Amino acid sequence: MSATRPDPIETPDNAFFWAAADRGELVGLRCADCGDLQHPPRPMCPACHSTRREEVKLSGRGRVRVWTIPRHPAPIGFAEPPIVALVDLEEGTRMVSNLVDVAPDAITPEMPVEVVFEPTVGGRAVPVFRPVSR
Repeated sequence: MSATRPDPIETPDNAFFWAAADRGELVGLRCADCGDLQHPPRPMCPACHSTRREEVKLSGRGRVRVWTIPRHPAPIGFAEPPIVALVDLEEGTRMVSNLVDVAPDAITPEMPVEVVFEPTVGGRAVPVFRPVSR
């Protein structure tokens, strides 16, 4: 089966994130002054306004906060509408992503998940989450 997921939109502020995803790593930005961790990446810390940032590797583990399935308009690049979820990462930040390898009626609030990476049409990788194996 060939990839149909669209490529990520890369900017100077998030290029490090997508490069790490291509390596199979989930990373975030932490403020080098106050230690605040944020996602999505941005050029300035919203807590203390510092521009000193450092890349940190994230565990890739978290819990589902909320989820939805967008049906209209049909999402581009998906045979079936993806499950879009807000995941609370164990490091304390949140990430919007997709849930995979789970039926919609099997998702529960606080369900533990782990990151995996799915290919895009252009050969890139996108972090998505699947239920943690018990």
